[in-house]
Amino acid sequence: MYRNKKIGIVVPSYNEETQIERTVRTMPDYVDRIIVVDDRSEDRTVEIVEHLAKTDSRILLIRHEKNGGVGKAIGTGYIWCRENDIDIAVVMAGDGQMDPDDLPALLDPVVDNHTDYTKGNRLITGEAWKKIPRVRYLGNSALTFLTKIASGYWHVTDSQTGYTALNHKALHLLPLEDIYPRYGMPNDFLVTCNIYNMRVMDVPINPVYDIGEKSGIRISKVLFTLPLLLLRLFFRRMVQKYIIRDFHPLIFFYAFGGFLFLIDIPLTIRLFYYWVMTSNIPKINALAILFCTFIGMQSILFAMLFDMEANRELKG
Repeated sequence: MYRNKKIGIVVPSYNEETQIERTVRTMPDYVDRIIVVDDRSEDRTVEIVEHLAKTDSRILLIRHEKNGGVGKAIGTGYIWCRENDIDIAVVMAGDGQMDPDDLPALLDPVVDNHTDYTKGNRLITGEAWKKIPRVRYLGNSALTFLTKIASGYWHVTDSQTGYTALNHKALHLLPLEDIYPRYGMPNDFLVTCNIYNMRVMDVPINPVYDIGEKSGIRISKVLFTLPLLLLRLFFRRMVQKYIIRDFHPLIFFYAFGGFLFLIDIPLTIRLFYYWVMTSNIPKINALAILFCTFIGMQSILFAMLFDMEANRELKG
């Protein structure tokens, strides 16, 4: 136990035969249960975990019958923690990229009830730019910005990290069966937390790379799927939080701004058409585009400001 709290570590794993032993063996002694969720690995991951379980009674192996994705594996682990009265459920990936020495920093704010959910932040230190591969760093930063808008957690600056700690209340309140199954899970989960008014805190952690891990993320695939997912999550949060559960006028600002930007499209097409056909730019057309763009942007910025204010208390 850690400060009288029962700690469960969820370890989602898929083809981690080279890293899983190191991940499990470095777990601190105060961890009560180590729930390794194998997402239908095709290598020796299961065999290694079964061998480790013979000498460490804390280890529980849960095997998926078919591959469901990292989010599905985390959801399975969370549900087990909920059903077995775990006080704090921590996620540590099976690839060994999460430093066990950072675990107390994630646990303490949850134990002290300063927050419901802590997320590791790899980008807050100057070491991140040196350690994290450039493409992943820049991609992470871009997705974090989009996730701020979609989730309402404007203070979260490393949305993609999977090193997290979730408290007992959130385990029993959040719809864990509906967790997004694939790589958009951290973004989807943040949106769900916001809808349920969970407090979220960023915690600085040490970025760990080049230890033999292999990333399963294909940039060409997530480059289009994650932005589309974030757009869908944004609309879901707007409807669920600011229309169904409670009403907030920021909906009008977002809607008005979006409407003006839509009007911009035919106006821009018309402007270029007349420019090509007559070599002249219609003045009224150009002014209409400027008006819609300026007022639309201003409306959306006001909506973001209202959203920040509405979620200020959710900053752990």
